Formats: sequence, structure tokens, C-alpha cells
Amino acid sequence: MSNSSKAVRFMYGTCIGRFFLKIIMKLHMDRIVTRFLWSGASKPIIGRYAKRNGIELTKEQKDSFGSFRDFFVRTRAPVYTDMTPGHLISPCDGWLSTYSIDENSCFSIKNSHYRIRDFLQDEELENNYKDGQILIFRLCASDYHHYCYIDNGYQGKNHHIPGVLHSVQPIACEKYPVYVLNKRSWCLLTTVNFGPVVQCEIGALVVGGIFNERENSRFSKGMEKGHFELAGSTIVLLFEPGQIKLNSEILDKLSESEEVQVKQGEWIGTAENINENECTDEVALEV
Repeated sequence: MSNSSKAVRFMYGTCIGRFFLKIIMKLHMDRIVTRFLWSGASKPIIGRYAKRNGIELTKEQKDSFGSFRDFFVRTRAPVYTDMTPGHLISPCDGWLSTYSIDENSCFSIKNSHYRIRDFLQDEELENNYKDGQILIFRLCASDYHHYCYIDNGYQGKNHHIPGVLHSVQPIACEKYPVYVLNKRSWCLLTTVNFGPVVQCEIGALVVGGIFNERENSRFSKGMEKGHFELAGSTIVLLFEPGQIKLNSEILDKLSESEEVQVKQGEWIGTAENINENECTDEVALEV
């Protein structure tokens, strides 16, 4: 277990830890850590962090970063993206889980129950996603924190919701309703193959930065949408009922575990009106 995971388990899994967590939140002590990670004084931790998380860096690359933040938001070599029409791709690297939205526009994660209106702070969209599906992508500290569009379409306005910055690790979700407490940003994506999709980026402990590059504009599948800064975070996709079906391989893995690891651009599902076996005209795109 990594040092960061041990710290999260202490803060959320023990009474003493939760006491210190309240102090940290109240005094905004996480901002001190953030300022440090943006400064040149954080350069020495880059090598240790990369080694611990299996991130390969040359000495020249290490020397090119002015701070840990510069390292964290680095660009990487082009990745493979499944461009087959009707194929749903993962918007990011991370751990995928899925939940149903019930007839009351609610969904449950761990011990917390959420209403769509509270999650998005928008009552008008609530009814659209009754009986729909929610996909949650939990990004770990070792994951690449840029994310892309899942289809071609048009993006509306970015809606920013202020909040605190709890961890998004499972143990934190068991203790707090983090998806309505944490800072987040959402927008409506009018997609070609999957209907109106809500995409929401959620900040986490020490992750105050959610940077989306555009709004009220057209986008293409695989195009970069934005990035997080500094540590693990979460991306949520809301689908209306009857729009998608996850791949059988993904469903088999989810039947054995709550989460399955996915990569940005990877094929994870199919538009509901398309047979999975009929999607054979696969095209690769490097983005």
C-alpha cells in the first residue's frame, strides 16, 4: 500500500484521523500543500513519486520540470483511441464502476445516496436521467490526469460548483457523500451516438484544479477536453436510459469486482441500438 493510501485510510478510517481531517478542512491546510507543489521546492519529490508509481522518466525529463505541478500536468506520447462509430471509449485512465439511476433520479455509492439535482445543482436535467446509467472513473495518483471526449458532438456551458476537497477513494465515499460535497465542474455533451451525456469532473484531496479547455463549441471523439492538477480525482458520465451497453468483458470483470481498470481511448461499451459484434470497422487515432 502506498504512503498516500495509508494516509487516506488513517484520516477516513479512524476517529483520530477524521478529527484531524476536520481541522485540515476548516483551516484550509491543503492550500499550503498545493502552494508547495506549485513551487520549485517540490522538484526533489518528482523522482521518488515517479518511481513509486511506475512512471518512467529520463534524467532530462526530470530536470525539465520546474515543479511537481509541471510534472503532473505533463503531456505524454499519443495514445490509441478506438474511433469506430458507436463505440463508447473511456475518457481517461482510471478505475471504472457503474451504477443505475432509479426512477426517483437517485443513485447509491457505498453508503451514500445521491439525487441528480443535488449532484448537478440543476433540477431541469433530473427527469432526463431517470432509469439511466452512471459511469464513474476514479483516477489514481499514478494515472495520467488529462481526459478526452467520448464521441463527436457539441458541448454546452461549463457549470462550476464550489465545494470542499475530500479524497475520492472508496473508504472516503463510505464516510462522506463526497459527490455532492466536493468541488466539481459539469457540462452537457450532445453526442452523435449516445444522446445527451452529462460529464462531470470532481476534484479531490489537494486537487483544486479542474481545467476544461472549451465550452459552447463542437468537439471530436478523442479530442482533449481538459485536465486535473496534482492528485487523484474522478470523472462521472450520466447517460439517459437505453443509450449504452457496456462490453461483456467489462461486465464480467465488474461482476467479480467493484471496479475495473481502463485506459483513455479504450473501447468499453456500445451504443444501445448497435450490436457489439457488428462494430468491426475499427480505426485507430493517435491524439
